[in-house]
Amino acid sequence: MLIRIGFEMVFEVPAPAAMLLMLGLRPERETSIRRPGGLRVEPEVSLEWYSDGFGNRPARLLAPEGRLILWDDLIVEDDGQPDPVVPNAKQIPVQDLPPGVLVYLLSSRYCEVDRLSDTAWRLFGGTPESWARVQAICDWVHGNVRFDYQSARPTKTAHDVYEERAGVCRDFSHLALTFCRCLNIPARYATGYLGDIGIPFQPYPMDFSGWFEAYLDGRWYTFDARHNVPRIGRVLMAHGRDAADVALTTTFGTTWLEKFAVWTDEVSDRELGSLQERRTPVRWNATSQV
Repeated sequence: MLIRIGFEMVFEVPAPAAMLLMLGLRPERETSIRRPGGLRVEPEVSLEWYSDGFGNRPARLLAPEGRLILWDDLIVEDDGQPDPVVPNAKQIPVQDLPPGVLVYLLSSRYCEVDRLSDTAWRLFGGTPESWARVQAICDWVHGNVRFDYQSARPTKTAHDVYEERAGVCRDFSHLALTFCRCLNIPARYATGYLGDIGIPFQPYPMDFSGWFEAYLDGRWYTFDARHNVPRIGRVLMAHGRDAADVALTTTFGTTWLEKFAVWTDEVSDRELGSLQERRTPVRWNATSQV
């Protein structure tokens, strides 16, 4: 399966400001690129790519005063299979976990393990120490939290989501992964592209998506408390402790977002050939808020 992915962001920058960008793919996903894109910046400025502490590949730049456009448009190959479901995957005792995953048991900016621990054990303490426990968490979050763009805010934490029972994809993920950590299951936040491939049309503007991964039986598995069904065509951009580690853009100064468009669509081999030479921004009409 071939998937065309990309975005366009337009900012107004009142004064030069440093920016961090998490807009590329995870290094292990870059091997699936069939038609390269490459982050483009208008006006052209110097980009510095680096690796962060989670193995992501962000970039940084100094945004000049005026109008700033960030965009990319590429095609990746995907196996076309839904997220794996492994009911017999077991929870690993904390004392046997690899040192590198222990950080994903701890509280973080948006995931207050200490505030939700009693609630998690009350709701899920009787579930099996396995895939079933993580699935029970996803079922509860999916059934008790309402998806609502209007309830989104940058300061919203997992405890806030539990109290308010409404949020967007990142809020569903923050609450579910926090419950996992409360129950001694390492869990990390993931962000990337997720289109409507294999499902009915969705009446929402296209956006980047947030989900989470839980560590069971020695590997990371994808879970999605918002949709709560295996999905096709996830394209991973980054993962970290929570959304603070994988913010699309972080600005050290003032900027105003004027346009935000994302696309992720299945394409054919024939379309791949016809799209090989695209090297200009795609002016899509769909807009939504970061």
